[in-house]
Amino acid sequence: EPSAAALAEPYGFFAGAPGVPVEAAPAAAPASAAERPAARAASAEAKGGAQASMESSTIRVAVSKVDQLINLVGELVITQAMLAQNSRGLDAGVYQQLLAGLADLDRNTRDLQESVMSIRMIPMSIVFNRFPRMLRDLAGKLGKKVDFVTHGEATELDKSLVEKITDPLTHLVRNSCDHGIEMPADRLAAGKPEHGTITLSASHQGGSIVIEVRDDGKGMSREKILKKARERGLDVSDAMPDSEVWNLIFAPGFSTADVVTDVSGRGVGMDVVKRNITALGGSVEIDSAEGYGMRVSVRLPLTLAIMDGMSVGVSDEVYILPLSSVVESFQVNGGEVNTVAQGSQLVKVRDEYMPVVALEKIFQVPRSDANSTSSIMVVVEADGSRVAVLVDELLGQHQVVVKNLETNYRKVPNVSGATILGDGTVALILDTAALVRRARH
Repeated sequence: EPSAAALAEPYGFFAGAPGVPVEAAPAAAPASAAERPAARAASAEAKGGAQASMESSTIRVAVSKVDQLINLVGELVITQAMLAQNSRGLDAGVYQQLLAGLADLDRNTRDLQESVMSIRMIPMSIVFNRFPRMLRDLAGKLGKKVDFVTHGEATELDKSLVEKITDPLTHLVRNSCDHGIEMPADRLAAGKPEHGTITLSASHQGGSIVIEVRDDGKGMSREKILKKARERGLDVSDAMPDSEVWNLIFAPGFSTADVVTDVSGRGVGMDVVKRNITALGGSVEIDSAEGYGMRVSVRLPLTLAIMDGMSVGVSDEVYILPLSSVVESFQVNGGEVNTVAQGSQLVKVRDEYMPVVALEKIFQVPRSDANSTSSIMVVVEADGSRVAVLVDELLGQHQVVVKNLETNYRKVPNVSGATILGDGTVALILDTAALVRRARH
């Protein structure tokens, strides 16, 4: 027959059990039984408090409000640049307090802008967390064994980009599982572990974010792609370098799948991935080794509405180079520039020859003084290649508010956007990646 004390016992704890609340240990004393519900209520209250504090520490705000805030901060940066420019000629002795105030304003504007920017940034883990379950279902359906590894999920990306990059990444991961990873029996026969590995990694490089999808599957077959391309009537040759062969799979309607399934083989896929990523101002690169796997790396700009830029002058025009891609600048003499085939120029920088990009030729800048020539080179780097941009003068570096040219005007080649300078004039922001590609080809 259980004792009255045992019946009053709210939990089935035995005396002296580990983790039992201290006052609950002496089970004999009926007074402690009366105290226990109070202790329980207190712990429930604490739990509720923790939940409430979690809810009160985050706040949901419409993206449009954040965008409006960013636009206002952008206008503030422009106004601050105007004030800074107008105050340059002032006598520091007479206007000491005013100049000190302007210096504070400069610092505060920069801090404000950084914190507003960070509001929009969300970690890549939000995207990465979708894949493990999807991969498990897909691998089960295909009868494959796949391990999924992620790196750099704390890397942050602009919210608008995260939403748009999810679909292309989903496609690339499904592709790796479907086309790349072989069946367990085939893997063992090829001397590989039967579990295939798909790796998804994100990292910052310069002013862009690089997201890689890698698998250790069978890789892409050069012959198969060339054969398919010939069937489709594409212009190919056996002498093409690997990188160009891999790029053939971005052709619309191209598929190397032998059978059409609900996962692949419909010919919509890589061309859509490429189109979506190019629309975001990014680029896709493929690297593959037959029998060892393949890697697709997607490079995206961090698309910040405000960036650090370096303003350069060509004749009477001002252009902005993104500071993240500027490597160095130096004075050049006429004799150091060599002209090679088809009139393209090279300059030697510390034992390395670089293509020269003359801005006045690309943008056809009119010269007021016919005798003056550009004598300063700014070395810019994009996609791992460097070129030397020929300019007349360096005007300095400052923060610029990026205004979209396409929405306000139309797409201009070699230009990624525009900005309003301190004196109210408009300067074009150069697309360094396009300049590098232009010089390399």
